Amino acid sequence: MAMPPPKNLFSDIPAALPAEFVQRMAGGKGVRIERIVSRGHASPEGFWYDQAETEWVVLVKGSACIRFEEGGETVEMKVGDHLVIPPRARHRIEWTARDEDTVWIAVFY
Repeated sequence: MAMPPPKNLFSDIPAALPAEFVQRMAGGKGVRIERIVSRGHASPEGFWYDQAETEWVVLVKGSACIRFEEGGETVEMKVGDHLVIPPRARHRIEWTARDEDTVWIAVFY
């Protein structure tokens, strides 16, 4: 069986990003892996992610800030930073870098 050629996390990013670019990269029963590309994006005012799954997220390019509703805690992230977001931990993206792409890998399980 011939293996497909490798793909690069930083290729095939649209030139225009009016909204965050979300692409499913892999997955299977009970798990999905997404590439998310932000370019100065933030969550809409008053919007909170409230997911039933656990999310592990790693920042592979750029920078960002995540705010958690409980306690109002903010977490600034830079390249290489990762964290686990428990189910139902309401959170939002406060900001992402405006001068470069912010590329995240998110694993939902």
